[in-house]
Amino acid sequence: MPTKRLTMRKIREILRLRYDCKLTYGKIATSCGIGRTTVSDYLNRFEASPLVWPLPSDIDDTQLEQQLFPSIQINYSTKRARLDRQYIHGELRRKGVTLAWDRTMLSI
Repeated sequence: MPTKRLTMRKIREILRLRYDCKLTYGKIATSCGIGRTTVSDYLNRFEASPLVWPLPSDIDDTQLEQQLFPSIQINYSTKRARLDRQYIHGELRRKGVTLAWDRTMLSI
């Protein structure tokens, strides 16, 4: 389950501590009360964005959020085949058929 996104105030604090104070990820994490991997994730997002430090004075929280978290449209229907539940239930009714994992199913 994904964790909740940090507030923009805390994200700005992470950026300030990294670029103005030159703190390490561990020290930033301790200062903000979050994990080092979370700090790393937000800093990687910032570096991948077109933004530069110091942030322009006219950028508000909504614009910052849009730059750090661009919406990505994923069509999940093309990623997975639909299960034929009737077929599966019919197969499971047969004698000797179990729910054990079968590596031959990977080729389907």
